[in-house]
Amino acid sequence: MGESSGSGTSSWRRAGFAGAAIGVLAAGAAAGVAVERLTVGRSVRQKARLALDATGPYGSLRGTSGRALAEDSTVLYYEVDEVEADTPPARRRRLFGRKDPAPVTVVFSHGYCLNQDSWHFQRAALRGLVRTVHWDQRSHGRSGHGVAQSGPEAVPVSVDLLGRDLKAVLDVAAPEGPLVLVGHSMGGMTMMALAEQYPDFVRDRVVGAAFVGTSAGNLAEVSYGLPLAGVNAVRRVLPGVLRALGSQAELVERGRRATADLFAGLIKKYSFSSKDVDPAVARFAERMIESTPIDVVAEFYPAFAEHDKAAALAVFADMPVLALAGDNDLVTPSSHTEVIAGLLPDAELVIVPDGGHLVMLEHPEAVTDRLADLLVRAGAVPGQGQGPGPATVRTDARKS
Repeated sequence: MGESSGSGTSSWRRAGFAGAAIGVLAAGAAAGVAVERLTVGRSVRQKARLALDATGPYGSLRGTSGRALAEDSTVLYYEVDEVEADTPPARRRRLFGRKDPAPVTVVFSHGYCLNQDSWHFQRAALRGLVRTVHWDQRSHGRSGHGVAQSGPEAVPVSVDLLGRDLKAVLDVAAPEGPLVLVGHSMGGMTMMALAEQYPDFVRDRVVGAAFVGTSAGNLAEVSYGLPLAGVNAVRRVLPGVLRALGSQAELVERGRRATADLFAGLIKKYSFSSKDVDPAVARFAERMIESTPIDVVAEFYPAFAEHDKAAALAVFADMPVLALAGDNDLVTPSSHTEVIAGLLPDAELVIVPDGGHLVMLEHPEAVTDRLADLLVRAGAVPGQGQGPGPATVRTDARKS
């Protein structure tokens, strides 16, 4: 109250830098990363970002919208892309040969601080060929802020709650027929929570599953590419810092906007591994992450330290499974995906070279092709044979 304007400016700038760093850590980055000074002027960079925002096609796909109610009355937004009879044969042959896909619904669950548009390339490839559902997790994208996380009696977010949210969406958006579940990062954890709480439902309805850049547990051991001292410092102070930032959301959001260059550099480092990522794709990822309010970042982060769903993976044991990750994922390292494949011996393990955490955006064709193979193995394309058997693959990650 009694601070001078200079002191107040200094305070929100400090909070802004912390908010930027920790916001990106929560979405796939780490505090304490040194970013080299950019040589291009700030005004030029701002104009470039605006140009990419205006012209970038990513995240522009829309389907038939719907809404499901979670157990606490949170509104969960989803979109459905139906099969189209007039889809060009060349597109169908590109993924499935000459066979028509059988009725199946492919359900995509996105990661932390992202939204359903993070599956842009896979959605575009499958659009009209198979029925797909894309949904926004609570407090993300177009879904409502978690009702249970609001007000004086707010309760923490849990991965178990996210699993029940997914069940609520499935009950409305795909009430019958076989399902293939696809989840990235937090989305894969959501699938595990669904299986743990509704094992009979998963065994009866789910015919295939894809775990992309995710983990079954032990996330507290991830180093985010930091030296040991840095990791220990982050682990020690992060919970308290997040609580403080979440309680000053407006101040921190101002700071995040003011530190956009730092924010963009951190996102690129911790989302992608390739040096030649399309600037429009990098900006698209940045927009998704920066649109997640800091209070949501704070609400969700503690749930991941508690996440342990290795036992739940057994529910997926008798169906085709894809376990895929980038080989340089600093957020959910590929070793975590290898653990998932190890617990599911019949799973196909794919490690994408030069791939980071947002591998489905960085190497979209590699991910889409493996999803198409999974659909074949799951019987979504009848009479096509078995497709590639369970294997460890280091795939050619060509960009689309």
